[in-house]
Amino acid sequence: MSPFLDIVNPASLGRPRGFSHGLLAPAGARLLFVAGETAADADGRIAERGFTSQFEAALARVLAVVADAGGQAEHVARMTVFVTDLEAYLASRAGLREVWARRMGSHYPAMALVEVTRLVDAGASVEIEATAVLPA
Repeated sequence: MSPFLDIVNPASLGRPRGFSHGLLAPAGARLLFVAGETAADADGRIAERGFTSQFEAALARVLAVVADAGGQAEHVARMTVFVTDLEAYLASRAGLREVWARRMGSHYPAMALVEVTRLVDAGASVEIEATAVLPA
């Protein structure tokens, strides 16, 4: 949970699992828009092949952008995860929970998961884009 962002989960929508329905930024905060990040290395190559490994590498790249702007994982307010294989995502949930706990703790931004036919980076099976809200 972020002490910086107010979580908005209307009871009428039911309790969310693994995401928040909404996060409210304080007045005067700065917005950081993070481009879609895959498991690409610095040379643009996808070395990781496993779904969980690609997810962790993509998430690490998102968090590197957030950190470089002065933020932390708890400042991520919104995240969209694009996957090329929904079944691989579903089969990887246990490993993804471990990655999430290690990288994001108990912070759950507003999220969407979208299955796509392919991603621009050859060999990528996961791409994550995010919006972070940083203190002024």
